[in-house]
Amino acid sequence: MKVPTGRRERKKAATRQKIADTALRLFLERGYDAVGIRDVAAEADVAVTTVFSHFASKEALVFEQDEDFERRLTQAVTGRAPQDPLIPALRREMHALVRHCTADGAAPIWGMIDASPALREYEESMMLRHAESLATAIAADPGLPRTTTACRTIARFVIGAHSLAREAADPDAAVDEIFRMIEAAWEVTHPSGNSAGTAGP
Repeated sequence: MKVPTGRRERKKAATRQKIADTALRLFLERGYDAVGIRDVAAEADVAVTTVFSHFASKEALVFEQDEDFERRLTQAVTGRAPQDPLIPALRREMHALVRHCTADGAAPIWGMIDASPALREYEESMMLRHAESLATAIAADPGLPRTTTACRTIARFVIGAHSLAREAADPDAAVDEIFRMIEAAWEVTHPSGNSAGTAGP
């Protein structure tokens, strides 16, 4: 999570985290459908309007690290060194993200998500948005001369790796297996290029 710098930003981030933590606790204790925004606001001791100033919907309370997830993946593209291979950079970031979401205590959260049609629909929409942001970052890199379709396809594969790996018996091994296929698909889109992310001759 990006650390806020100013006092006002830190206070705002602390309030947001408090709301998210409170909501998640209530959802797990009472059931997602049994808890409303007013319940969350009352328990967190904030106004309903404050909840909505931080989260656009009830579903967003569950996926409170949504923006951080998207930012980390796009920065794996834009923040890497010029000669740093693209796919390995994304694989490293995905390993970290999957380890976080499969840490101790995460299972009940994913069980709640899987049991809720509203949360599953929100997750699908969120992942499509992440894929589009990632595709845009890849397409904007002048050293990665792929078509828009190729960038969007690879981005969707990368985003899909998250849910596939977290459901696997060995998430780390699953990430590596999936990314071997992703790298092979990436190279097929531009055989004369190289995996270091620079244009070929």
